[in-house]
Amino acid sequence: MSETHLTDIAFSDLDIPAVLMQGIEEAGFSKCTPIQAEALPLALQGRDVAGQAQTGTGKTAAFLLAVYKHLLTHPVDAKRKSSQPRALVLAPTRELAIQIHADAMLLGRHTGLKPVLAYGGTGYDTQREAIEAGVDILIGTPGRLIDYHKQHIYDLKKIIAVVLDEADRMFDLGFIKDIRYLLRRCPPPETRLGLLFSATLSHRVSELAYEHMNNPVQVDIEPERVTAERVRQVLYHVSNAEKLPLLVGILRHVDPTRSIVFVNTKRSAERIWACLEGNGFMTAVLSGDVPQKKRQRLLKEFQAGELPILIATDVAARGLHIPDVSHVFNYDLPQDAEDYVHRIGRTARVGKDGDAVSFVCEEFVYSLPDIEEYIGHKIPVEPVPDGYIQELSPPVKIRHEGGQGHRGKMRHKPGDKGSGKKRERRARHG
Repeated sequence: MSETHLTDIAFSDLDIPAVLMQGIEEAGFSKCTPIQAEALPLALQGRDVAGQAQTGTGKTAAFLLAVYKHLLTHPVDAKRKSSQPRALVLAPTRELAIQIHADAMLLGRHTGLKPVLAYGGTGYDTQREAIEAGVDILIGTPGRLIDYHKQHIYDLKKIIAVVLDEADRMFDLGFIKDIRYLLRRCPPPETRLGLLFSATLSHRVSELAYEHMNNPVQVDIEPERVTAERVRQVLYHVSNAEKLPLLVGILRHVDPTRSIVFVNTKRSAERIWACLEGNGFMTAVLSGDVPQKKRQRLLKEFQAGELPILIATDVAARGLHIPDVSHVFNYDLPQDAEDYVHRIGRTARVGKDGDAVSFVCEEFVYSLPDIEEYIGHKIPVEPVPDGYIQELSPPVKIRHEGGQGHRGKMRHKPGDKGSGKKRERRARHG
């Protein structure tokens, strides 16, 4: 974590139990980020908090530490069953739920409290058995949690802490009815700790907070600047036909250690995948219909640096904690202005620098005014550098084998044109 991103407030200065401080120190944290410095003192006192901060600024640790302290300092009801959670953490995506659970295991490893994870797409019986075996903090996505609740695998009668993470994304994905279903089955807001965190606190999110929380204190961190300061934004005006040659040219002039290329459709993603593979770049596609095990494997490879380039639809734009993403490419300019912010927020996380490169073509140029109005400034425009429009080798041929999420083995070094005779890749599926 960059020192320039931290405040002067140390975790040791806050009212945090020793068993939690041990987890914080082992995680390598010493000073608070701005959202932690503002929200934690309130939440640690048992105050409800509705927090707004840019993505990647430490919101997860803020609410987890508050929840852990709340559970540690409130006695357990003697009539509580082991399968009755005491805290509920709701996330909009499977990847975010997985990340929250991993952070909970790290920070709370010495507390004796048990976080359990539940999300759709895989592990149905395993997750159910984990809840039945005992749970203190139930972390998950709404659909799977409601499924288990309706089967009476657990109930919410003993909940004393509730967290909504990325609340605006809950609305975007149509989960708001599911959220209300779960919250209405918890004890009343005045009997529990309520925490809501989001990149944006829109009117509808604020309304949700005041409906299901107990007079929450609103904490805004740099709300006047929508995009992260450390993202170097640049915009190129190009034709549709120039976008692929330019993308390849940029990738050949930078080190694509960990880059995300965002597109608006799965069809575009597949076409770019075939082109990049044909031009020597190891690449994978992450879209909504990639099976869950495949998604997790691709993300793990990407996070480990084994997979340098990920082509993604907006399903991957929110809630993913992927450290050290160097470049974000808006191959297609998003049609929703908020998606631009969430896309470029994948880079320059926790105080680091990053680059966001946007291609503006004749098809998506109409989104540009709305994006610039939303972020409050013009995106810097630069001419395409000489030599960046590349001559492309033929794309590989895609052979589908039962699913989506292509991953080809790189047969040519980046920049090599290679042989045109061996350009067929088998799209491997997990």
